[in-house]
Amino acid sequence: MSINKTQAVLVYLRGMAMGAADVVPGVSGGTIAFITGIYDTLLAALSNAPKALLLLLRGQVVQAWQTVNATFLLLLFAGILTSVFSLAKLITWLMATHPIPLWSFFFGLILVSSYLVGREIPRWNAAVVGMFALGAGFAYWITVAEPLAWGSDPLSLFCAGAIAICAMILPGISGSFLLLLMGLYPTVIAAVKSLDIGFLAVFAAGCLFGLLAFAKLLHWLLQRFRAAALAFLTGLMLGSLNKVWPWKEVLQWITDRHGEQRPLLEANLWPWQFSATGHDAQLALALVMAVLGVVLVLALEWVAARLRGTGAAS
Repeated sequence: MSINKTQAVLVYLRGMAMGAADVVPGVSGGTIAFITGIYDTLLAALSNAPKALLLLLRGQVVQAWQTVNATFLLLLFAGILTSVFSLAKLITWLMATHPIPLWSFFFGLILVSSYLVGREIPRWNAAVVGMFALGAGFAYWITVAEPLAWGSDPLSLFCAGAIAICAMILPGISGSFLLLLMGLYPTVIAAVKSLDIGFLAVFAAGCLFGLLAFAKLLHWLLQRFRAAALAFLTGLMLGSLNKVWPWKEVLQWITDRHGEQRPLLEANLWPWQFSATGHDAQLALALVMAVLGVVLVLALEWVAARLRGTGAAS
């Protein structure tokens, strides 16, 4: 499908927004894809990849390119990679130095995004409500699960990439957070910063495998059982809010391979409880950043609606 220059820039910028979200444990690039109106297009393109590969092997290059919507995917993934490699240091610095404003911003973003996703549910019945509750419960469980001691050998890295990428295309479940649960987030971020090509190649291969396999299943579910699937995704987003709550108390620390202390287990606190620990709750700034997150998402949704109206979102 042809894409003009303006549409190409917009797809690239959406990719950058997805990449920025995916760097943060607790925030999903799938959420950004959904609220910017490209989620169905992305899943359709990825689910067609095996078919496109067969066409390519037969020498039908043009047909393969069109089947997988390759121009769209290349622009989107170029934007994602731009953010991942350029923002990894910035995001980790913000998480270490300004955690409350950062988490408040993403709390507002995810909260309003869950409303926008839930608004797309065409009908509510007992089954849909059940899927919503299942999604919320599963996401909450993920946020309170105790981190594992996942290996960093090639097979473990491949499997970790496959698991993490599945979460990255699910609104509400963060692939970065799953890496955190597997104990691999600091290792992967360090590899990105140092451009460890061998490590990243194995991890990327796992991501590619998981992406192609899971995208096809998710696309099929949204086509056949859209109300239930959207309810599950909405529940995932609301359940994940437990992870991005700005005020936390660290219960247990872990020392990574670089000798740095990182939180292992955390408990959420109310702002006044956080202040009682002797720290500044930054409540006013937190509220401003949360509202900014809400406004940004609503603005993105408004722009995406205008683009869908003109066919630009595809």
